[in-house]
Amino acid sequence: MRNAAQEQKNPSPATSHASPASALWPAQLHGVLGTQRIRQVAYVPDSGHARLIELVRADRQMRAVPLTTEEEGVALAVGAWLGGERSALLLQSSGVGNCINMLGMVNECRVPLLMLVTMRGEWGEFNPWQVPMAQATVPALSAMGVVLRTVDRAEEIVETVEAAAQLAFNTCRAVAVVIGQRVGGAKQFK
Repeated sequence: MRNAAQEQKNPSPATSHASPASALWPAQLHGVLGTQRIRQVAYVPDSGHARLIELVRADRQMRAVPLTTEEEGVALAVGAWLGGERSALLLQSSGVGNCINMLGMVNECRVPLLMLVTMRGEWGEFNPWQVPMAQATVPALSAMGVVLRTVDRAEEIVETVEAAAQLAFNTCRAVAVVIGQRVGGAKQFK
């Protein structure tokens, strides 16, 4: 059985059941972030967001901010907003649980927060440690007042993220786009 540390040390998984559109959505999302004037993108390294993170890191108009834990991204979003900038938080479903307490502040203070959550523990998952938080992600976010949009097809990601960003920044709310594991495929380790 592999644990999360082994998974991180051996980041060469093949994906299965991914559609051809799966390869396109990170570049398209990068365009959406630029159009939405997002200048700071916080993330904990994640293979589901790897290509998008690379694009943000290469973009001189955006600042990629690596985090040690996901709740730091919520605090970064508050600071960015108070400083006059927009931000986004990229995270995996397993990191949602780390953000719960901080999401109360965002909700109470009406700070816009755009979260892009890649799911684990769903479609063909190999790691049993990912399953519990996968089952709790949507209920936990909903309980904290986060507006949720779910996507299970790569073709729907761009439109959904555009609408979510507008909702977050126009109404000063936390909005999460939950990207189903089926979109990028399940990791397979041999």
